[in-house]
Amino acid sequence: MDRRHGPGRPGHGHGTGVTAWFDDAAGPVVRPYALTGGRTHYEGAELDLVALMVAADPPGSAGDPPPASASPWAPEPEHEMILELCRTPLSVAEIASDLELPLGVVRVLLGDLLDHSLIQVRRPAPVAQFPSERVLKEVIDGIRAL
Repeated sequence: MDRRHGPGRPGHGHGTGVTAWFDDAAGPVVRPYALTGGRTHYEGAELDLVALMVAADPPGSAGDPPPASASPWAPEPEHEMILELCRTPLSVAEIASDLELPLGVVRVLLGDLLDHSLIQVRRPAPVAQFPSERVLKEVIDGIRAL
């Protein structure tokens, strides 16, 4: 049964003035496309799952005036939550998990923040090369000899 209103919510006659839609099992229901303005992916560089995101000083925060071409952009609450999380470096996957949002939505929101220079991407350190098959066989042979 899909009930849109719970106790104390609109439609139940309690007059609380809350306008959000609710699903008893899932809580507040907002479609992902509503968070991203209908966008399904970020047009810039691909954001790797393990790329670290860290909040940057916004332009003009060091006493410099903002650039003249800056468009009047106001971050949405989800952008603000990401900025709060990114005070310490977090991976794209961790941000999506912490916000309980789909990965595609988080990538679009991160793209917005990147476009406005509010976050920086720190690529993860490259993984060391795996040892050759010969080295692995020698290790296994050495362990068997014990």
